[in-house]
Amino acid sequence: MVTDRAAHSPHAPTATSEAHPTRRQLREERRRGSAARQVSSTAAVKVIGMAIAGVAGMVTSRLIIQHYGIDAYAQYGVLATLPSLIPFADLGVAAVLVNVIAESRHPRRDPRVVRTITSAFRILFTSAAVIALGAIACGVFGWWPALLGDGLMPQGGALAATLCALVFALALPLGVGQRLLVSAGRTALQTGFSALGSPLVLLMVAASVALALPMGPYVAVFSYLASAVVAVVCLIAAGRLLHPIVGDGLRDVPRIRTAPGVRVVDVAWPMLLQMMALPVAMQTGRLMLSHLATPEDIAQYNLASQLFGLVVQSVAAGGMALWPLYARARADGRVRSPLPASLVFLALAGAAACLLWLLLDWMTMLISDGQIQIGTSLAGAFVVFVALQAVKYPLGMYMTDARGLRFQVLPIIAMVPISLGLAALFIPAIGAAGPVWATSIAVLLCQVLPNAWYVRRDLVRRAREGERES
Repeated sequence: MVTDRAAHSPHAPTATSEAHPTRRQLREERRRGSAARQVSSTAAVKVIGMAIAGVAGMVTSRLIIQHYGIDAYAQYGVLATLPSLIPFADLGVAAVLVNVIAESRHPRRDPRVVRTITSAFRILFTSAAVIALGAIACGVFGWWPALLGDGLMPQGGALAATLCALVFALALPLGVGQRLLVSAGRTALQTGFSALGSPLVLLMVAASVALALPMGPYVAVFSYLASAVVAVVCLIAAGRLLHPIVGDGLRDVPRIRTAPGVRVVDVAWPMLLQMMALPVAMQTGRLMLSHLATPEDIAQYNLASQLFGLVVQSVAAGGMALWPLYARARADGRVRSPLPASLVFLALAGAAACLLWLLLDWMTMLISDGQIQIGTSLAGAFVVFVALQAVKYPLGMYMTDARGLRFQVLPIIAMVPISLGLAALFIPAIGAAGPVWATSIAVLLCQVLPNAWYVRRDLVRRAREGERES
């Protein structure tokens, strides 16, 4: 819902002007249509990408299980959680990029946008160097087993973890391109490029199998290499779309004295704290299982997460498309409520998750050839998790200004002890479903309910401010 402050203005359109819409009214209609087009096109691209990723992911999992074994598949899932151990990697610059570019009327001619891009590259190059050094230290001093648990294979597991972390660090600055595409309203394009990741992983795994290469401990490295390729493609596309500011911003990186950056701390610090807390609260299920459960439990969790993750990724892609729209609305002084979007997301994502549940037995048999079974508790937990994510995303995208980001910090930090504590309690009792139920409860208590309360109050506040100004 969009409430234009002009509607309360003493210069509101008369009956005559309503018959002949003003330029402002026409722009408003285009913005409304653009919002629907961006979200729907992103969702459509994500559905197509999800189908491609789903087929590629199932074939990849089958190849890994058949040719490299359950232990290799379990480690493949454990190493996928490495980013959760380095949640500070982005340092909150993504939020700054999206907000600054989305709020700029002419980003390709805006010096502040160039300076923001320069600051983002400088921060991410520094972060990448720290991560690379940390990865090498973990490999040299043998710290990976203590960090990742018994899910690592005895032969090659530590080296694989080091390689994954190094590739992740290399790709980190390249990720600026993905944020630039989102902030420019090209989330559908970014989503389409991201869909290339799973087929690339499949090609690499299939090649290693066809060539009979002993890549069992190292298949997780393929997923990080694929992500790096996607990041490069997105950066090139963003550079062409926003020419010349991306190249200008990158060239200014070493010119610290003559090309100063911008202040990013107001938005970056609450985003950074969230990025540090959220992965620990929501993406450490495999690590908890690696320490507290069996490889079979990890394999069940991996497969269920892979399948239901396709729906969660679709929700996330649609939600990201809303971010620049809400940022643009704030810059224009308009009020756009995220509550209707949350209901639509809930209905669509809930239906998709339930359909997936109905097909789950057939899909698990197809992927694992009967070696992995996903129980009712695990499947039901993921359906609930999908529903909560669907409600949460539009609310969170609305709360991406400095005030909204600051509000989310304390509830998200509180998620960490709640999620980990409940997971430690649930895993011995219900196995692979434990961390999913724990995370779902934490999301409800610390994100959905607080965010809904904040949004309703903020909508009322902004509506009153608009009335006073008019």
